[in-house]
Amino acid sequence: MLGSGELIGKLQMSWDELLDHGDEPFDLSFPPIRDVHPSLTLKAAVVHACDDQDSALSDSLVDSEIARDTDAGHARFAEYITSGAVSHLNDAVQHFQLVLDQCPVGHPDHAAALTNLAYARLEGYIQNHLQDIDTITSLFREALALRPQGHPGHASSLYNLIRALIWCHSKESTVVYIHESAQLCCKLLPLSPEGTYLRSMGVDSVVGYVITNLPIDASDEGIHLRRNMVGVCPVGQQQRPKVLDNLAWALSIRFTQCGNIDDIDESIHLRREAVSLCPEGHSDCGYYLNNLAVSLRNRFDHQGKTNDLDEAISSHEEALRLRPVGHEYRDFSLNSLGGALVTRFNDIDDITRAISLYREALTLHSPGYPYRDTVLNNLALAFKIRYEKLHVIEDLNEAIDWYREPLRLLRHDHPERHRALHNLSSALCSCFTHTRKNEDVEEAIQLCREALTILPSLHPDRCFSYMWLQKAYLSRYQVQLSPPDLSLAVENFKLASRHPTQGFPKRIVLAFNWTIAAEQHSHVSALEAYSTFFELLDAHLATRSSTTSRREAAAAFRDISRLPVDAASCAIRRSNIQHAVELVEQGRGQQWSLASRLKTPVENLESANPTLAHEYLELSKRVSNAAQNSVSITDRAAADRAATEYRRLTRQWEAAVAEIRNLRSFSRFLLPPLYADLQAAARYGPVTILIASQYSCSAIIVPTSGEPHQVRFPRITLPELEKVKNDFATAIRHTARMRPEQPRKKLRVLLRIVWDEIMLPIVNVLQHDLKLCRRSRIWLCPTAAFTSIPLHAANPFRMNTDRSGPEACLEDIYICSYTPTLSALIRSRQTMKTRITPSFAAIGQSQPGAGQGAVLPAVDSELELVHKLVPSGVKFTNISGDKATQAGALDALQQNTWVHLACHGNQDHEQPYNSRFAMRDKPLTLLDIMEKSSSQAEFAFLSACHTAVGDEKTPDEAIHLAAGLQFSGFKSVIGTLWGVNDAHAKFVVEAFYKMFEDLEDGGAMDCTKAAWALNNVADVVKTKVPLEQRIVFIHIG
Repeated sequence: MLGSGELIGKLQMSWDELLDHGDEPFDLSFPPIRDVHPSLTLKAAVVHACDDQDSALSDSLVDSEIARDTDAGHARFAEYITSGAVSHLNDAVQHFQLVLDQCPVGHPDHAAALTNLAYARLEGYIQNHLQDIDTITSLFREALALRPQGHPGHASSLYNLIRALIWCHSKESTVVYIHESAQLCCKLLPLSPEGTYLRSMGVDSVVGYVITNLPIDASDEGIHLRRNMVGVCPVGQQQRPKVLDNLAWALSIRFTQCGNIDDIDESIHLRREAVSLCPEGHSDCGYYLNNLAVSLRNRFDHQGKTNDLDEAISSHEEALRLRPVGHEYRDFSLNSLGGALVTRFNDIDDITRAISLYREALTLHSPGYPYRDTVLNNLALAFKIRYEKLHVIEDLNEAIDWYREPLRLLRHDHPERHRALHNLSSALCSCFTHTRKNEDVEEAIQLCREALTILPSLHPDRCFSYMWLQKAYLSRYQVQLSPPDLSLAVENFKLASRHPTQGFPKRIVLAFNWTIAAEQHSHVSALEAYSTFFELLDAHLATRSSTTSRREAAAAFRDISRLPVDAASCAIRRSNIQHAVELVEQGRGQQWSLASRLKTPVENLESANPTLAHEYLELSKRVSNAAQNSVSITDRAAADRAATEYRRLTRQWEAAVAEIRNLRSFSRFLLPPLYADLQAAARYGPVTILIASQYSCSAIIVPTSGEPHQVRFPRITLPELEKVKNDFATAIRHTARMRPEQPRKKLRVLLRIVWDEIMLPIVNVLQHDLKLCRRSRIWLCPTAAFTSIPLHAANPFRMNTDRSGPEACLEDIYICSYTPTLSALIRSRQTMKTRITPSFAAIGQSQPGAGQGAVLPAVDSELELVHKLVPSGVKFTNISGDKATQAGALDALQQNTWVHLACHGNQDHEQPYNSRFAMRDKPLTLLDIMEKSSSQAEFAFLSACHTAVGDEKTPDEAIHLAAGLQFSGFKSVIGTLWGVNDAHAKFVVEAFYKMFEDLEDGGAMDCTKAAWALNNVADVVKTKVPLEQRIVFIHIG
């Protein structure tokens, strides 16, 4: 009875023709509309018979005021569409309003009446009565609510509401309208496949508008919405390339904010598909190629893989080919390709070609063109880079000339003027370094100061003003050696690295450069620079949601792995040994301290004081939002208000943190641990931190009480230590080709060097200064190159001077264990307060799944041997063969107090969290272990290769399988530094477990005795096991 508002045809038929069909339904067809052929199925019947049959039938069909007004409204509206006469529109709206009045809420035709009225008003009045849109949108919303999913009119109601919202957005550009439209499009598209009436009416056009105008949103919610849009635009759908690119943009931006490599990988995948879906020569193909190149360059910047940059250049070249001379976007492709070539700069041809491309782009941007200043800056940068490569002063002079032109073009209130000031300042600094003309550096400083006066206090680019100021002052100091210039350079390092609205990555790099400059010029701010760096890196890593993304974020900063030891070295050189301990601990182990299964300080706070925790989290969010929102503010007064609000919120946040620190056990909330806290690691014996820095190599002994002791290594430098490390690796590989009885001469020489130059000086302090008794426990905490050297096996391999016997080695004097960090050792002891009934699981896989390694024939016999040696009263589980799967092994690690693992072990140096134990179905990875806590775990023996050797990119993190087990809950772990021979390992395993039978407590399973047992094993198996297989096992915990 009530249509959707469009006249599709008129029906004329006599009663006799209708009744001739009897009780059978029949179809009536209408002329095609937009390639759709409407039809109507009818069934006629006599519902009431009387003398005047024609009159009765007529009354039954037309005796409806609702039907008459509806038909009249449609007729008048059709006339309005044809003629444009407002009087016809007024009549139509009046009829539709009458119908709505007669169809109140609850009436079966209420939704249709709402739709007819809203549709007419949207098509007519809205052009002249903008305020009417809210009423129209409300009518469509009400109609949609009455037509839920499954209702025949649901799709058309979605379409109508989307059109109304799009109209709102076209007039107000409010984000909320386009977001709601996108959400509704996700519901509409599956209901209107190709060939349907709605599709022909213009669904593609409204979806296209939404996709084009949907703002880039890198939030989780925004990305989820864009994924939904991709999901409802299958391959073959006209809008799919657009929705793919829209999602790719959001992922690219989230990558630049958070650094998760998965985001940029997915962005590249999406953009490759968008390019593939574009027909050859299509007008949009160049756009998608350029966007693909942008994502590839982002990944190159992050990972440095040249194939990404080469592919980006190829994509830009193809886009340029599709944009010949005269194409409206040729200038964009010229600029983009030039930028990629400047980035690559393999040889002089790249930069020369880039200059040529920029010159052509400049010819397309005559004076007054909006983006001419961008081209000028790019051209100047190309000349500056070529100068830095070839040192031809003419290139630098030309760069300065090109930089000056956009500065002349930009008004003093232009929002981009500060960038032009920064660019010219950097070139003048380079010129000063070459010419040593004071006017160059004076102008560079003045330009940066002008930029600071232009920028609001919270503008993120103030960071660059400080950065170029420090560069200018440092350049002048290096020439004139004026101490005030060095002080000013350091002051601007501080301001740049602490600027709150600049992202963490840029500030981390600035703090890193600050440490280098302070060390190079022996400035007193060096320790402050290191502390700032660690604080920023901690905050940056804390924004990552996963363990692997934190590791990737840290690895993205090249050369930072040495900073913890360099910081400790700096503190040692300033005679602040306690602070050296604090710095090396703060800088190392960020991965572990933020591991997914460890509680964060906020989680602990939520348990102690939920109200204060909620307040802190809310304030943190508001401070972050205030900083981010200030970026887009261009009005100076508004920027000042935003800065005031930011400072107010910051003071509230600081007050909340101060209140938290007044709580018991929270005095160090968000602060790194102090020496007094870290000394708890030495409760049962001194811990020696071995520091391998480019500035000095030494050790710090943390005693049970009192001040730490420094141990100097006067004859060891970092290059020499690196050589010792590499020589060990070569010697170990060499022994694999030797017979067991052959002497290990090279290995003995290296272990003698370790004893004489490293461990003997430490032992002397332990014995003479600390009076540490023989056979006491000690712990080693190696850093950098020290982590790959078997320190525990240091041995003089010499006779006593009186020829009474061999000199004592380290294992003769002390029982030695390792720990990745002091905090790790403290945590492992905190979980040992209660003892539970012991249980033992022996996990072995002699025949791992495909691609995981060769058959290990000795594994099963090793497990049988372990079973015999475990006390009979202990519950024992053998997990081997088909039972030794990834899930089975993981379950055993969680359910047992003691675990013995015999299988292939593999350390992944590229992705250390993928380091793994080989199982029957799939590997058991370090990440699998870390994601499952083992609260009752005590001891694990890892009879597998490479389980205690760390990551080459971040060696100070000690990310390896043994450390992962310790952090998952195992208090005591035996791991391996290199490959294990399973035949020899059997002798070590047997001797180790037999040691517990000889204990005075009757062989009780006590994990604190593991280090003692391993120490004694070396002597027991001396005649059966070659040297490299005796020292491969180490104790951690």
